[in-house]
Amino acid sequence: MNIADLRKSYEKAELNENASHADPLKQFEQWLQEAMAAEVPEPNAMTLATVSSQLRPSTRVVLIKGCDERGIVWYTNYESQKGQELAGNPFAALQFHWVELERVVRIEGRVEKVSTEESDAYFHSRPLDSRIGAWASPQSQVIDGRTVLVTNAAKYAAQFMLQPPRPPHWGGFRLVPDRWEFWQGRKSRLHDRLRYTPDASGWLRERLAP
Repeated sequence: MNIADLRKSYEKAELNENASHADPLKQFEQWLQEAMAAEVPEPNAMTLATVSSQLRPSTRVVLIKGCDERGIVWYTNYESQKGQELAGNPFAALQFHWVELERVVRIEGRVEKVSTEESDAYFHSRPLDSRIGAWASPQSQVIDGRTVLVTNAAKYAAQFMLQPPRPPHWGGFRLVPDRWEFWQGRKSRLHDRLRYTPDASGWLRERLAP
């Protein structure tokens, strides 16, 4: 089948100004809870887009680990490609795509590191293998083969036993949103799009043409 001929009619729900929250965080939390309740695959997965010093964009999928009025949190290796790009350009975009619900959420804003205490607390809540893995993987670097990872994991497991500390190069990022967009698929490609941007009273909610 020609991929150009692939079509889908979006007819599951609607999104309007009267039924949506005035606070985008509340709208996001509602949609995230609905995605989890619907048991969509990995509802916590989000695409993270960053831009390098050469102005080249790149994306990857990461997992949300927290959200509140301060922003959206995920954890990673600070020396990875995304970590280095965020160090040079601390602005990013996130996207959630819940295919089964015909919904997309886009979030943009400035990125900052979370506190040492937050990174420590989350790191020590992870399974032991994941904590060892944070030491074993020189993320985004070229390696000779999988043997490098396996050897590193064995080395750090023997060194730290059951109490690996948080690596100094590993921790959390928080995106502080200054733009939210909620997209609900609709029939005939007349989709619903609501954008939230800051204003003097909190958030300005506007409808965008699809």
